[in-house]
Amino acid sequence: MLDNWDALRETALGCTACKLCRGRQHVVFGVGCPTAQIMLIGEGPGQHEDEQGEPFVGRSGQLMDKMLRYIDLDRSRNVYIANIVKCRPPQNRDPEPEEIAACMGYLRNQVALIRPRIIVCVGRIAAMTLIQPDYKVTRQHGEWVLKNGVWMMGTFHPAALLRNPRNTPTGFSDFLVLREKIAELGLSI
Repeated sequence: MLDNWDALRETALGCTACKLCRGRQHVVFGVGCPTAQIMLIGEGPGQHEDEQGEPFVGRSGQLMDKMLRYIDLDRSRNVYIANIVKCRPPQNRDPEPEEIAACMGYLRNQVALIRPRIIVCVGRIAAMTLIQPDYKVTRQHGEWVLKNGVWMMGTFHPAALLRNPRNTPTGFSDFLVLREKIAELGLSI
């Protein structure tokens, strides 16, 4: 466990622990405020993220930014955004268990350094990895779980909302639930 943010980032940028390193353009370490009380964690980088080296860009990132702004959150000001895996799986497939295992140390280290009060798992893979293995986003989204002193909630991935727009109001309602939890905990954002 590294206790220095820059050392952790540099270590992750040079990672070759799994086969995903062979096809990447960029390691997508994360973006945002490294002292944020709220952390959003997605599954892994897609094509645009791999090209730009930043999580949640493109149309899905624009939708997430819109949902964050709706509740006065912003990736540059008061949240930190990371992924379960730091390199893009080919054809945006789900990360394999050994790829997740290879990256989990980086994510655990990020969480330990940031010390968020809230983690929002963005999408099925993130929720299954961090909340419970049989997590069902369609049934359990917006429900809070307290794990190791951190409040966790799963929600729809913005890409899933773009593919199925009728779920967009439900996705937005999860962010209202997030706003309520922020107020309940008395977090100053």
